[in-house]
Amino acid sequence: MNELWFCLHVMISLTCLTLCLRLGKECLIAFLSLSAVLANLFVLKQMNFFGLTITCSDVYAVGAILTLNIVQEYYGKTEAKKASKIGFLCMVFFAIMTKMHLGYAPSPVDQTQNAFLAILGATPRIVAASIATFFLVQRMDIVLFSALRSRFEGKYFPFRATLSLLCSQTFDTVCFTFLGLYGLIENPMHVIAFSLFIKIVVISLSAPVTLVSHRFLERKEHV
Repeated sequence: MNELWFCLHVMISLTCLTLCLRLGKECLIAFLSLSAVLANLFVLKQMNFFGLTITCSDVYAVGAILTLNIVQEYYGKTEAKKASKIGFLCMVFFAIMTKMHLGYAPSPVDQTQNAFLAILGATPRIVAASIATFFLVQRMDIVLFSALRSRFEGKYFPFRATLSLLCSQTFDTVCFTFLGLYGLIENPMHVIAFSLFIKIVVISLSAPVTLVSHRFLERKEHV
């Protein structure tokens, strides 16, 4: 059941990304920022997937970097850096607001505080690790994608996007698992191995989005 649900999750996310493509740069940046926040919010939930215990947030991580690549492809490196900074700011705001929310003393009739503590109690550590990883991964992806675009003279966007995603998501998985999740999840090596497999699947499924992206966005001057 989890495997089928995962496929539905990927398809819905890619459909939303395609709609964001149609609406333009601002919507893409909003999608990137929301994906980054959702990845941090949902990363603690674990599930059984083909017999292994993994987290449930890889779709959001891949979606954020794919969106960054699309922004850079059609709006230039400067706009990609700006999108990265906006996503970074949203994650910092989310971390601060989490602490503010948990700081309120609950009413005697409140029945949600324990649930918020269970979900958000570890969030400062996770977001701190994610902020560091997010910053490094996005900078790495921007540089790598720019180098690939120069190397292939702006051609083969699906191939360039896939290659940069594979490199950046490998680093993201290893770095974030140890910085943010070690001690909170059952088996970090399971998470690393299967997260990489899942990300490869998501990246493969996202190829059609890169293929049709030119139909929704006018090509801007490359920077």
